[in-house]
Amino acid sequence: MLKNEKININQFLRDMYGDQYYPKFLVDKCRDILAQMCEKIEEKQPKNLEELYEITQKSTEEINDLQDEFYKNNSDIETIARESLAEEFFKISEAYGFEADLETLIATRDW
Repeated sequence: MLKNEKININQFLRDMYGDQYYPKFLVDKCRDILAQMCEKIEEKQPKNLEELYEITQKSTEEINDLQDEFYKNNSDIETIARESLAEEFFKISEAYGFEADLETLIATRDW
């Protein structure tokens, strides 16, 4: 259970959930990665942006690893998904009090 009241995992990736192009079970996996990232932020309590970026970039890599599954299910992490995922990373960083650079949050992305 997340402590940050600004975070509602049920609101994550609404655009992707609303588009049939994205298999729900894969969007669920992306949502779970985001939720686990929030748990890591709460557990490690990063003291600066560098520590936050380390956490977010590892989560970005986990989402990268889902790309083949998207392909196998006639889908892709493309425009809507990229924007939706990036927006979630940014909102999460703000919810935890950081003024982060979006591109650095997700610097390790393949999507």
